[in-house]
Amino acid sequence: MPQIEKLQKICSQVRRDIVRMVHGCQSGHPGGSLGCVEFFVALYFNLMKHNTDFNMNGDNEDLFFLSNGHISPVFYSILARSGYFDIDELKTFRQINSRLQGHPTTHEKLPGVRVASGSLGQGLSVAIGSALSKKINSDENIVYCLCGDGELQEGQVWEAIMYAGSKKIDNLILAIDVNKQQICGSTKDILDLGDLSLKFAAFQWEVINIINGNNMESVLHNLNKAKSMTHNNKPICVLLNTEMGYGVDYMMGSHKWHGIAPNDEQLTIALNQLEETLGDY
Repeated sequence: MPQIEKLQKICSQVRRDIVRMVHGCQSGHPGGSLGCVEFFVALYFNLMKHNTDFNMNGDNEDLFFLSNGHISPVFYSILARSGYFDIDELKTFRQINSRLQGHPTTHEKLPGVRVASGSLGQGLSVAIGSALSKKINSDENIVYCLCGDGELQEGQVWEAIMYAGSKKIDNLILAIDVNKQQICGSTKDILDLGDLSLKFAAFQWEVINIINGNNMESVLHNLNKAKSMTHNNKPICVLLNTEMGYGVDYMMGSHKWHGIAPNDEQLTIALNQLEETLGDY
């Protein structure tokens, strides 16, 4: 099976996991999770050097930090599907005493989770610290971080962006999920982010703009391009233009599905649009 087709089939199964997990507990964040599937699949199943025999220090491997922790459904599905823990555990999402809480936390000791993320705006700072640690330890591997575009309305993010550019943190790739939606409306209406390419360039970052962040071929090509640009005195920003709710027609085109769960009928409609490729949990 060609590589792109294989990755696309993983995407379909991950999307099934997401809607089933959120439906199962009748809470969670399906919209942003569905939009970021191609990014996660490309990262964990192709791009990133990582070890499912999880070690918190992450020596001699790439690291990933999820800053917009509310999209935990896609993160948990990816971790399970790539071998960090059994996929049957996905059915415990947001249940009492589950390791799969609504926002990831290290307290639960879930393999693959390196930082608690729920309070927006903090993940990039943590990623920069890890990238600096790798430099100190002569570890040539890369640190990846994902933020939401609405998250860029947090001030701490811009302090971190300024620091990374000024200090030439060039073993760092930051992806921004540019879906132009946040919890109560569009980013343009709530606090317009303007031209992110110009902003990051002004802070001494290299910028790659992925026009269609839900096209696996484009995502894979551009993430590999970003990886090839590391270790050259500048951090890398990847603007990932995605569609919130991608893959489920009634969830697309609005901020509505940022944080609500489908009912039984809506779940059936969603699953009918998503091929079961790896087997449901």
